[in-house]
Amino acid sequence: MGKAVPKNLKSRASILIKEFPDKFTIDFDKNKQFLNSLQLPFTNEVRNLIAGYITRKVKQKHAS
Repeated sequence: MGKAVPKNLKSRASILIKEFPDKFTIDFDKNKQFLNSLQLPFTNEVRNLIAGYITRKVKQKHAS
């Protein structure tokens, strides 16, 4: 089981998904690299949590 993602990180991830809907894929590493390229002030742990959450959301979208 993974870590629980806090609400504030979920809301940030939702904003990023809305702003860049075509940039995120089902690949965690690509999402992480894209977040790095945005130059946002995230720590490595926060960036990984957001990238993982975005990856799950994109996979859910593709499944439905």
